[in-house]
Amino acid sequence: MASDDHDHRRHHNNHRHHFDLNENGDTTTTNNHHVQPNKKPKLSLISDADLRSEFAHHDSSVARINNGSFGSCPASIIAAQQQWQLKFLQQPDDFYFNKLKPSILKTRTLIKDLINADDVEEVSIVDNATTAAAIVLQQTSWAFAEGKFDAGDTAVMLHYAYGAVKKSVQAYVTRAGGRVIEVQLPFPVNSNDEIICEFRKALEKGKSDGHKVRLAVIDHITSMPCVVIPVKELVKICRDEGVDQIFVDAAHSIGSTEVDMKEIGADFYTSNLHKWFFCPPSVAFLYCRKSDKALALHHPVVSHEYGNGLAIESSWIGTRDYSAQLVVPEVVEFLDRFEGGIEGIRKRNHEKVVEMGEMLAKAWGTNLGSPPEMCSSMVMVGLPACFGISSDLDALKFRTHLRDCFGVEVPIYYRAPKDGEVNPITGYARISHQVYNIIDDYYKFRDAVNNLVNNGVTCASLSD
Repeated sequence: MASDDHDHRRHHNNHRHHFDLNENGDTTTTNNHHVQPNKKPKLSLISDADLRSEFAHHDSSVARINNGSFGSCPASIIAAQQQWQLKFLQQPDDFYFNKLKPSILKTRTLIKDLINADDVEEVSIVDNATTAAAIVLQQTSWAFAEGKFDAGDTAVMLHYAYGAVKKSVQAYVTRAGGRVIEVQLPFPVNSNDEIICEFRKALEKGKSDGHKVRLAVIDHITSMPCVVIPVKELVKICRDEGVDQIFVDAAHSIGSTEVDMKEIGADFYTSNLHKWFFCPPSVAFLYCRKSDKALALHHPVVSHEYGNGLAIESSWIGTRDYSAQLVVPEVVEFLDRFEGGIEGIRKRNHEKVVEMGEMLAKAWGTNLGSPPEMCSSMVMVGLPACFGISSDLDALKFRTHLRDCFGVEVPIYYRAPKDGEVNPITGYARISHQVYNIIDDYYKFRDAVNNLVNNGVTCASLSD
């Protein structure tokens, strides 16, 4: 069902992205003006009934307030994906030789415009942000192995970096002889200044004993706990401090916060398209700012296109299903059916998730994990301290109990208490808001927690 936002739509200028690529990716011009062959008619704004239909495949018995983990794909995009899959299966050779690369180029062109990159050659399409991290970190590993970086030189990353990216840093940087400095971030967090201060401390530590900071890995939106990081400010600090390369892991960003490559200024930036951009899993982009350093990047899966540049290498890594990478044009059409397009969706999701987070915190007598301006389409909400969440295992048990017994799907974060805290909040729920969510999803979560409190349930009483 649609949220209340959809009851008050106004007509808007439905912006369209136009391409100079036909179905097979060929450039078409007439009198020096680009022409779009077979231009589709302008679509009307999406109705509540249409929206319900687009997400009718969701399990209606579950309050799914966890879009952040796996995203959501509308029925019309699933149908478009199936058409791409059939095109391949009907005539794989024709698809491989004539359709795949031009279609991926069309996707790359769209993304280039959406993220305000200078050149389509700066945009590669990969499976997910974890793959993008491996591409960047692999280059760092080679730099240590080839003597370009000295043993003991440093990579700096946030303490709350995504777990898979932490593992990649361990696999590629630590193993190659680099040091890793983690930025210790507070949580709950009250201001960007707290983050900036800790980041500066980490850079100073990384430069100790004459070593250099070779790589900074900065999240745009941390996953768990979720906080919007002042990425532009941190990138500028890195430039001022002489950090060699800056990689922004923005898995959650496109569709939930502003994404502008010129303003952010990082060397590398990745974001998933299946989390907040309505693509089917899995697809992401990796932006690599044009430079000599970018030429040394390679896909970790070596195939026939090795040496032809990362974008081309990534467009063919062997026989597999590429359909998720090809539906971006259809996704843009879907987005343009909403008032304000993707920016309108982003703004409404932010406003709604903050409203719902504040409602839950008030109902439980707790607090949000950060100020609203440091939230995107996800918010951390404190759970009642009486649950006694005292470990990551407790958090997982509590999450499982909510799913199995109450039909609520929401991630739970364990926050270790600080010394001297009295009756601390150690459990936080990460709630998401996407266009399919309704207020009853959050009331269901509220009532489930109140039920558990009233019945004296604690994590110690839950079975493993």
